[in-house]
Amino acid sequence: MPSASPSIFSGFRINFQQSIAGVGRATLLLLEACSALVSPPFRFKLFFKQMEFIGNKSLWITILTGTFTGKVLTIQSYFALKTFSSESIVGGMVAVSMTRELGPVLTALMVNARAGSAIAAELGTMRVTEQIDALQSLAVNPVQYLVTPRILAGLVMLPSLTMVANFTGILGSYLVGVLLLGVDSGIFLSKIESFVELRDIWGSLIKAAIFGVVLTHVGCYKGYFTENGAEGVGRATTEAVSFSALTHKKLLRAAARTCSGSLPPRSSATPAAAVAASPRDINHDWILMMTS
Repeated sequence: MPSASPSIFSGFRINFQQSIAGVGRATLLLLEACSALVSPPFRFKLFFKQMEFIGNKSLWITILTGTFTGKVLTIQSYFALKTFSSESIVGGMVAVSMTRELGPVLTALMVNARAGSAIAAELGTMRVTEQIDALQSLAVNPVQYLVTPRILAGLVMLPSLTMVANFTGILGSYLVGVLLLGVDSGIFLSKIESFVELRDIWGSLIKAAIFGVVLTHVGCYKGYFTENGAEGVGRATTEAVSFSALTHKKLLRAAARTCSGSLPPRSSATPAAAVAASPRDINHDWILMMTS
């Protein structure tokens, strides 16, 4: 037992040092990839290829996720709001939820599961088969050739996919709310117009751009520094998806708590009056509960 304590502290120290070293490598990789944006040669062909891989090939899963998220959220919100006789605001509530939080987050998670893992596996395979070393021997900067196009494509395509997810989510909400639940279409659309603000759309695009950089950077980092052959490739792929998802959760929580600080204090009105007066506040309370 006396010898167990030093070994525990020694293992903790080694893990801590490895974590700090990993953060440093990831930061240097991102800085080098950013510096390659202004350094010739500019590899537009690789950039458009990655845009097609990250964006176009993720379109259908984004549409499917956005549509069913809007439908399910409408059904759940409608019966909860009907308790307070405020079911007419379900369209605005779903639109704000999709635009501010669910659209960019779910899109990032879907793209991360499909494209982020593929990026880590591809670069990891190139590392263990020494293809990256071959690029260096041919005087080709591997970061500029492999990492920069992927990060830039993620920065561009995630906001585009997020707008598609927002639109399909609201469309799915409209189909369920108006055609299935019987909400008046004019009231449904007017509540969307009155609840959704321009800052919500800009915030959604900014979050999506950050998520795009994060998931592509993590995938490139895990694949670029893969070790231990095929086993290392599998480990890098798994870690890329899990680390990116954890980062998205932390960013969402920070954004929700930051935005909640600018909201007015809750009123002591009745539940029905509170729902009718400040649906955006209630929507934010729900988001904070989901991310806590």
